[in-house]
Parts: sequence; C-alpha cells; structure tokens
Amino acid sequence: GEGIWSFAQSPTFDNAKVLVPALLAAAVCFVVSGPAVTSGDFANVAFGLEVATAVSVVMGLSYVARMIAPFSPSPKEVAFLGLLVSIAGFS
Repeated sequence: GEGIWSFAQSPTFDNAKVLVPALLAAAVCFVVSGPAVTSGDFANVAFGLEVATAVSVVMGLSYVARMIAPFSPSPKEVAFLGLLVSIAGFS
C-alpha cells in the first residue's frame, strides 16, 4: 500500500520504481505461495509459508535499503512504517 501511496502523491518515474518490489512480492505470493498454502498437503503448505516468509524478509530488506539510501523518492517515514509493519508480522 505504501508504494501506491507514494506514487499517488507524486506520479513520477522515480516513485514508480518504489512499486517494483511490492509488485514482485505480490506476484510471487499470488503465483507461488498462495496455491501451495491452499493445497491442503502439509509439505506444500510448509513450502508456501517458507516462500511467504522469504518474501516478507526481502520486503523488509528493501525498506531498510530505502531508509539508508542518501536519496529516496518517497519519504523515509513511509519506508519506516513499512519496516515496522513487516517486523510486526513476525512478532
């Protein structure tokens, strides 16, 4: 949601780049993790959860990278909120 918010605030190419990690994460979760989790087979469910966990970790790392970057097209507070939500998901 924060990538869409950043792009809606200022629809430029720089802010469109903020959408890339979120779109990739959504695609992986939809195509790989979703069908595995809903399959009903314990091995597939475990695999789907592992994929979803990996996607969450990568998204958290992308938020950290945006916060430590000298220039980010979106405000640092927005990236911090995304990081906070991704950490809360593991608690």
